[in-house]
Amino acid sequence: MSKEFQIHDIRIEGGWGWRLSLGLAGIPAGLLTIGSLLVVDTPNSLIERGRHEEGKAALRKIRGTDNIEPEYLELVEASRIAQQVKHPFKNLLKRRNRPQLVIAVALQIFQQFTGINAIMFYAPVLFSTLGFGSDASLYSAVITGAVNVLSTIVSIYSVDKVGRRMLLLEAGVQMFLAQVVIAIVLGIKVTDTSNDLGKGWAVLVVVMVCTFVSSFAWSWGPLGWLIPSETFPLETRSAGQSVTVCVNLLFTFVIAQAFLSMLCHFKYGIFLFFSGWVLIMSVFVLFLLPETKNIPIEEMTERVWKQHWFWKRFMNDEPHKIDQGNGVYSNGDAKKQNNGFNP
Repeated sequence: MSKEFQIHDIRIEGGWGWRLSLGLAGIPAGLLTIGSLLVVDTPNSLIERGRHEEGKAALRKIRGTDNIEPEYLELVEASRIAQQVKHPFKNLLKRRNRPQLVIAVALQIFQQFTGINAIMFYAPVLFSTLGFGSDASLYSAVITGAVNVLSTIVSIYSVDKVGRRMLLLEAGVQMFLAQVVIAIVLGIKVTDTSNDLGKGWAVLVVVMVCTFVSSFAWSWGPLGWLIPSETFPLETRSAGQSVTVCVNLLFTFVIAQAFLSMLCHFKYGIFLFFSGWVLIMSVFVLFLLPETKNIPIEEMTERVWKQHWFWKRFMNDEPHKIDQGNGVYSNGDAKKQNNGFNP
């Protein structure tokens, strides 16, 4: 029996292999459960559920000051408007909500076309193809997963300091260069007659893959979800988030199904394909994605969309129309109705 076969024939005795793997998978699930118990309600959520005093206390704690009355009243008004909406998907398609919808959909498509799922889904296959042994392939997948987790923590602590745009743009440069280097190395060293990279070049490829994963994990990974959640107004937020998730899962499926065929046809060119998309999405961020750092949801229209060079054309000075199911009213009309007046 060869040494190679002995390595592949290792088994955990007593049928404990699958139990051990499932048990280890329960560790992150347990951490998520414990973490969910520690998550506090936002002022928006408390106010929407009628717990106004608790919402005011939460807002006071977040801002670190007792002077929160103007913002609190804005939250109450935004919550009242949101509760009047009967058809959020219909409102989501209105012209004034188009910037948020376009950005949310674009971010989800771009997130998948960074190539991250292609690398994470098929890392063992990819590294094995690059000339690593099966054990090294597994280790490489574990390494990329660890890099992913650690880099996500970097994003948690830096996103409100340096801003969303800065992280996305920096990561765009890093991902682009990493994929171009990988494509060049594979294009030169992996040919139809040889797929032996050599130890030095193989290590370089691993380093570049980890560089790519780290930049994704502190930018397009978390921010692809964060930015849509803080740009949709309260009256269309639930509908907007559902569209965001749907688009993300759809393009995750598309990339997962297409990757192997693309790898066979493009070979090393697949990394140039994804790097081209990284360039496109970085240009999108540079010109069309506004900075939303430290801007409350209820102030997003005035401080972000109406100030942006392109998206401000979708904002107008007409009263915000709300579809209440039995007719369309403006904010002013709704206020009159609440005060006992007939429009």
